[in-house]
Amino acid sequence: MKWSLNELSSYQDAPLSVTEKLDLEKDLLDRYPKYILSVDPVTVSAHVFYDSGNVIVNAKVTGKMVVPSSRSLDPVNVDLDFNINEVYVKDEYNLKKYEELGDVAFLIENQKVDFDKSVADNIILQIPMHILSPQEEEGKEMPKGSFWKVISEQEYNNPKAEDKTVDPRLAKLKDYFK
Repeated sequence: MKWSLNELSSYQDAPLSVTEKLDLEKDLLDRYPKYILSVDPVTVSAHVFYDSGNVIVNAKVTGKMVVPSSRSLDPVNVDLDFNINEVYVKDEYNLKKYEELGDVAFLIENQKVDFDKSVADNIILQIPMHILSPQEEEGKEMPKGSFWKVISEQEYNNPKAEDKTVDPRLAKLKDYFK
């Protein structure tokens, strides 16, 4: 989804409405191979408004991606369904104006708006910080190794009674400060 300012200038009375399927998998896997395993083509429905050289894009993105589990690195499916609202400006003056208002704005380069890049960046933002596979959510055994194991937060906060047993040689000391 790339638009030139000349093309968008003809949409001053009504917005440009576009729905496209974007295949961003190669770009995302090249940029973020550790965080994304695969991405299906996403559907982007956008309304593009042209206002005196500035471009406002309101879009809805839907699709699916596969990311590694944060615990075991097993593949986990993630549904994508989010909105993007962005402003593209033609010069530095307008860029400062939007920054003063607290909005995020992007500078238009080469008289073109490249929205594919923005969709890819926003897909990255949709990856959850903590995601588990369905088996892990059901309580599958935690990963472990020779001298280590992963424990749940509940196990960490409530250690077993076995861990609270006192060495019999030190048992007499427990009454020392009474």
